[in-house]
Amino acid sequence: MSTQKKNSTPADSWSAPTPDSHDLWHVSEGMHYDPHSVLGQHEISPAEGSDVVHVIRVRRPLAREVTAITSSGARIELAHLEFGIWQGAHVLGFVDYQIETRYDDGAVWVADDPYRFAPTVGELDLHLIAEGRHERLWEALGARYRDHASVDAKVQGTAFAVWAPNAKAVRVTGSFNDWNGLGHAMRSLGRSGVWEIFVPDVHPGAVYKFQILTAGGDWIEKADPMARQTECPPATGSIVAASHHEWSDDAWLAAREKAQPHAEPMSIYELHVGSWRVGKSYRELADDLIGHVRHVGFTHVEFMPLAEHPYGPSWGYQVTGYYAPSARFGDPDDLKYLIDRLHEAGIGVIVDWVPGHFPKDEWALARFDGQPLYEHGDPRRGEHPDWGTYIFDFGRNEVRNFLVANALYWIDEYHVDGLRVDAVASMLYLDYSREEGDWLPNQFGGRENLEAINFLQETNATVYKHHPGVIMAAEESTSWGGVTASTETGGLGFGFKWNMGWMHDSLEYISRDPMHRSWHHWDITFSFQYAFSENFILPISHDEVVHGKGSLLAKMPGDHWQKLANMRAYLAFMWGHPGKQLLFMGQEFGQPSEWSSERGLDWWILDQPLHQGLQDLVRELNSVYRATPALWERDGDSGGFAWIDGGDNQRQIVSFVRYDHAGNAVAVIANFAGHPHHGVRVGLPRDGVWREIFNSDAQEYGGSGVGNGGTVTTTSDGYNGFPHSAELTLPPLGVLFLHSPS
Repeated sequence: MSTQKKNSTPADSWSAPTPDSHDLWHVSEGMHYDPHSVLGQHEISPAEGSDVVHVIRVRRPLAREVTAITSSGARIELAHLEFGIWQGAHVLGFVDYQIETRYDDGAVWVADDPYRFAPTVGELDLHLIAEGRHERLWEALGARYRDHASVDAKVQGTAFAVWAPNAKAVRVTGSFNDWNGLGHAMRSLGRSGVWEIFVPDVHPGAVYKFQILTAGGDWIEKADPMARQTECPPATGSIVAASHHEWSDDAWLAAREKAQPHAEPMSIYELHVGSWRVGKSYRELADDLIGHVRHVGFTHVEFMPLAEHPYGPSWGYQVTGYYAPSARFGDPDDLKYLIDRLHEAGIGVIVDWVPGHFPKDEWALARFDGQPLYEHGDPRRGEHPDWGTYIFDFGRNEVRNFLVANALYWIDEYHVDGLRVDAVASMLYLDYSREEGDWLPNQFGGRENLEAINFLQETNATVYKHHPGVIMAAEESTSWGGVTASTETGGLGFGFKWNMGWMHDSLEYISRDPMHRSWHHWDITFSFQYAFSENFILPISHDEVVHGKGSLLAKMPGDHWQKLANMRAYLAFMWGHPGKQLLFMGQEFGQPSEWSSERGLDWWILDQPLHQGLQDLVRELNSVYRATPALWERDGDSGGFAWIDGGDNQRQIVSFVRYDHAGNAVAVIANFAGHPHHGVRVGLPRDGVWREIFNSDAQEYGGSGVGNGGTVTTTSDGYNGFPHSAELTLPPLGVLFLHSPS
């Protein structure tokens, strides 16, 4: 820019008051709670009959000359006050301007002035934040790349805003100011606790953090809790982000809004991005993952947590960046691309969400403004003794808002179709994993965390208000009543609950040698006693194949063939049992080794016919399941279920019937004995020919091929309380599905 003077307006043409020296020093040191009240452009009340005077003040330490250049080209010379603060007055009215600074070494620096802009956070935003009701919080806080109005035109830059109510001062520091935040001190927006500044010409890709002056007088440096993008760990900086992804899933989202997940098929494939195919990014993962999921026939994928986390072996369950997908696998648009492609392929996307706790890393949420803020201040409520983490203060409006808005954020911004909420039991109980005397009862003397209950209810109600067709699933491991009951009736309001009881009991049963199973028949049948008390998902998740538990295959008794036969029978029983199902990656083909996040799956094992056969079985299970409404349409309805015989422990047989709304029936008959049974009479609800639509012992899956030739014809002999019956051959360690249309 030319340094030649044009329409020059000398700084001493009009007098302007000089701010208090104490204020100037605090501004110079980046310690003022409201630097915009000193710096920037201000109207000075004129004397009677005088022109209206405006004053411009800037911080330019070590400068030799400072000049404000207006958008019309007028030059306003500024004079040095003290502590590097410069001031000049003019009578041009409010103007847009840039600051030209000359230094003794001849260097000239021209830059816009961040202190000439009005706040980017409005009064309504602040009110909603204080009330804990800002459902699009990410549009008010964090780093938002945007246009911001000035006097004559809009200016492109980044608006920074952060909630730090206990701070005495806040600065933004980053790659755009050589990590020196003295020139970018933020203003306090009053009692809201929000600090804000708009910095022109800061563009996507800029790395930043917040420098916070604590009440104790210490400067600490923090990543942005609302950052939409972060550096790749172990680096900890936040990144200014702007999305350029153009979604192509409008039809998918429109259909989702009308969906009724309880009455639709749901077969979930859980995976860990980093170890499903080692070294692949979100974008690179798309083709392989979609190909595999479609081939095997799952309806949904469930990603273990994708939010940023510093410690990889935590698998994402210790989150520091709730609004940023992990940079280990690409940028936010890469993840959007993956989800978009999954939707294009007809595959739903569920993501693990971790609102129960967060790690103590000093650069993140912990003691964010020098005091407990996001976490409860009393360690008896604010710390997890087992996990070494902090617990959110669910009773604080702003903290609750941070989490509720985050749930909406993943659905709105990333188009995910559901959230699986981790460790719900740890939130519900004040004495969770605590000894007597190490926990504080609630106001009524009980062990229930009333604030956490309210938070979960609000989250679910808010999500379903905006997105009625999504999935909110609770990993809740206790007998808490009403997890999936509506919030209007006092329930938690989840759409689904993981059936941890079924998982535990059924694995106990199937891991026993068949010769001992008759003594433990209750383990395989007990889940039917409460199968309709909640809307359940049956999970065989990552938690069951790690930490010394071995793979699912390794849990099975017998030699290698018997292990795989047990696997086939167990998975078929799981698919026939009321409830949706979830299977962790690798178990669909009998991964031999325990899962480790540090290495990939044992894909090579698919070269072995028996393991390929197991994957073929899962593929056929998913195909039969999706084509047979009786296996999913009335999962939560006891009227869609009837026992054939649940008490045949001596022969280790479990048999029942599932119905859809049209009256079509599927009989599920499981033989968990290590030998076949011939001439087994079972009662059936209608006469005629029943088609054997699935046999887990079929030779194409690696089984022995024992069965009934594809059909079963009933007689009029009543049995098991049904008017008809048939004699069956039951394969060893095998499960049959028999189908009869209405």
